[in-house]
Amino acid sequence: MRFEGKVAFITGGGRGMGRATALRLAQEGGDVVIADILEENAQSVAKEIQEIGRRALPIGVDITDYEAVKAAVKRAEEEMGKIDILFNVAGWDKVGPFVESTPDLWEKVIGINLRGPINCTHAVLPGMIERGYGKIVSVASDSGRVGSTGEAVYSACKGGIMAFTKTIARETARHRINVNCVSPGPSDTHFFAELTEEKPRLGDALKRAIPWGRLGTPEDMANALLFLADDKSEYITGQVLSVSGGLTMV
Repeated sequence: MRFEGKVAFITGGGRGMGRATALRLAQEGGDVVIADILEENAQSVAKEIQEIGRRALPIGVDITDYEAVKAAVKRAEEEMGKIDILFNVAGWDKVGPFVESTPDLWEKVIGINLRGPINCTHAVLPGMIERGYGKIVSVASDSGRVGSTGEAVYSACKGGIMAFTKTIARETARHRINVNCVSPGPSDTHFFAELTEEKPRLGDALKRAIPWGRLGTPEDMANALLFLADDKSEYITGQVLSVSGGLTMV
């Protein structure tokens, strides 16, 4: 039980790769705070985890709101005792040409995909520094490495997450806090389904382009997230791990 005694705070934990990560971590002995803007989704996953026999705390929170994030982290630390692991999983985008996008859309994309993980990281770090232990794993995207047509601002945010990860890793290594990120390629999630709902040929084209011959799954991403959160990976920090079936090799 490699996560026995550990408590993880997972944003976007109510579905997709967040849910998969929460369930896998619970199966391996961990306790979980499921933070999601859709509290009913968080409650549903919490019930699944409790049925496994682990502790679970569902919290409805908008990660773009720093004060709400601080309150959620404070509640989690009070009710669960600590936060050992932060998984920044929540994300969102709307595909379309940059020249047709609007500042309101930019703000929403930046708020969820860049400011949100920054808010959460800032909120959990004091407790991790005090205890001299912590794992922070954020979900970036290979769009942040190579760009993605129709996702200009989203790609910029994910590139920012990679740079942010490396900087926080440098600043906190002396406190024995590991900071890394997973960089998924196209994956079979609710998010991907929403993006390709109006453009089904885009999804088909991406599947054909992946050397491994299929989209990633939430479980593929959960495996990578948990690998970087495991104590056996303690000498890995400031890294970006692509999980894309070979679509990107950088």
